[in-house]
Amino acid sequence: MYPERVFSGMRPTGRLHLGHYHGVLKNWIQLQSEYPCYFCVVDWHALTTHYETPEVIEQNVWDVLIDWLAAGIDPNQATLFIQSKVPEHAELALLIGMSTPLGWLERVPTYKEQIEKLKEKDLSTYGFLGYPVLMAADILLYRALHVPVGEDQVPHVEMTREIARRFNYLYGREAGFEEKALAATRKLGGKRAKLYLELRTAYQEQGDDEALEQARAMLSESQSLSLGDRERLFGYLEGARKLILVEPQALLTPASRMPGLDGQKMSKSYNNTIGLREDAESITKKVRTMPTDPARVRRTDPGDPEKCPVWQLHQVYSDDDTRDWVQKGCRSAGIGCLECKQPVIEGILREQQPMLERAQKYMDDPSLLRAIAADGCEKARKSAQEIMRDVREAMGLQYS
Repeated sequence: MYPERVFSGMRPTGRLHLGHYHGVLKNWIQLQSEYPCYFCVVDWHALTTHYETPEVIEQNVWDVLIDWLAAGIDPNQATLFIQSKVPEHAELALLIGMSTPLGWLERVPTYKEQIEKLKEKDLSTYGFLGYPVLMAADILLYRALHVPVGEDQVPHVEMTREIARRFNYLYGREAGFEEKALAATRKLGGKRAKLYLELRTAYQEQGDDEALEQARAMLSESQSLSLGDRERLFGYLEGARKLILVEPQALLTPASRMPGLDGQKMSKSYNNTIGLREDAESITKKVRTMPTDPARVRRTDPGDPEKCPVWQLHQVYSDDDTRDWVQKGCRSAGIGCLECKQPVIEGILREQQPMLERAQKYMDDPSLLRAIAADGCEKARKSAQEIMRDVREAMGLQYS
């Protein structure tokens, strides 16, 4: 069994904001201590919608990497790298694209949504239509088993699974596969071989998922199998041929509670963000000028926190005592809106302080950032080259 790797990518759209931190990065920080993680700045994906303005991408890439490090992503725990520095992403996208049906791409939910949303751009391009294939290549290239996503991205992971399944079906045709699988079974030893075959039958004939998991665990623990034999037995177990590409699972990320300055979801498109590394004066001004409950025209007018965007930020940044103070003070007009906003300002600045400290050394010495990226790209490429050898061999492209 392959290691339970995690893969996730982020487009370089510029400096990140607190919505990215609460919605994505906090989850990544937890995952990096639990799994081998590959976090990729997907700069080629940026070209699918910004192919006319590529000059903005490079600075955005470095800004995103600094923000990841500032947030607490640790290059000693996770592999941080840049997509275009690992050309195998493009090669695998090309090769799996050869057998990906056009209809699969046209039915991706976000395809028509994005075309409608970005009307000012000409997205009737091969690159935009094919970006789910490139996304699938990103994941499959590292045999990632887990992909942390929100619910809206689950269809992309499911398509990646379908692409991997189709590829394995078309190209996992190892000569004499069944005979080699049965020979590998005997290497398990008499009792374990018999149990493996019984579990395989239970899964394939009765759909017994528990039998599948039991057999997988047995194969993972077996010390008597070579990597090739283990691959064959995993494929034989599931009724497939040789497993070349691993089908990933969506690892659902809890929905972010991070609201923007206007109460909507924090997003650059709504112009309601607070940057991860924004200066204190700017943050203070933004929060102080936030809209509040329209009923509070004068300081003496009572209000309702549920109708105020500031209350949503208290949900993120304030403790129970402070929230209780807000509820009572607002409803009785015992506190003014500026008083109410102060604990939010302090909470944001307190959260941001260690991020600013971590980011500063990379801003003072950009060579440190370049070195981290170079090391991550080298490690990612080494892993990618191993998978590509298997892919080329399966497709008859490993000439000697």
